[in-house]
Amino acid sequence: MEAPDLARYLEPTPFVDWESPEVLSFARENAGGSAEPADRAVKLYYAVRDGMRYDPYTLDLTVEGMRASTTLKNRRGWCVTKACLLAACLRAVGVPARLGYADVRNHLSTARMRAVMQTDVFFYHGYTSVYLDGEWLKATPAFNVELCTKFRIRPLEFDGKSDSVYHPFDLDGNRHMEYLRYRGEYADVPLADMIAAFHREYPVPENLTAQEGDFEKDVDEETARH
Repeated sequence: MEAPDLARYLEPTPFVDWESPEVLSFARENAGGSAEPADRAVKLYYAVRDGMRYDPYTLDLTVEGMRASTTLKNRRGWCVTKACLLAACLRAVGVPARLGYADVRNHLSTARMRAVMQTDVFFYHGYTSVYLDGEWLKATPAFNVELCTKFRIRPLEFDGKSDSVYHPFDLDGNRHMEYLRYRGEYADVPLADMIAAFHREYPVPENLTAQEGDFEKDVDEETARH
């Protein structure tokens, strides 16, 4: 089988801006000293998963708002921006990476999110696709371990050998995540397509980027009710 052309999945882009000094420094500090790409990828996965808090209230559908370097600066982001940061870190240490998207039915939510979205379907959920040992693997760094503990879901692990995608059930056997549709994998964020889908699928899409407040406080209130 002919090897894929990986050059485009190593280049910096407007969103995957791995050449920024901050991203380069973070990637090199957290990748470890191993010569094995899989070892570097695993270390970077955990650095992004737990080093950046998951916060959907940071949703900002602009290039500046979604850049990897912006997420690193803020130390928080949502699934798409955390996936961008992981891809940037991987490319910074020579591991090909691309950005993947899927529509998912997410049973992890808060009252505020349900009121705004009016659906439990998250369109264009983002993950990172990593090229290791001749194959593309899915890695999903969105939910930091503290958030998983509060919602009683298993934190997603990544071993560099198999896909890391959401579990269908939480620790109590309740529905957690359902993958409804994969939308493909890209060298950079397909922002125009994403915005078009949000306007098509959400009742008042403008409200998605107008959320203010403390997501972690909302999570505490949500989980206290269960």
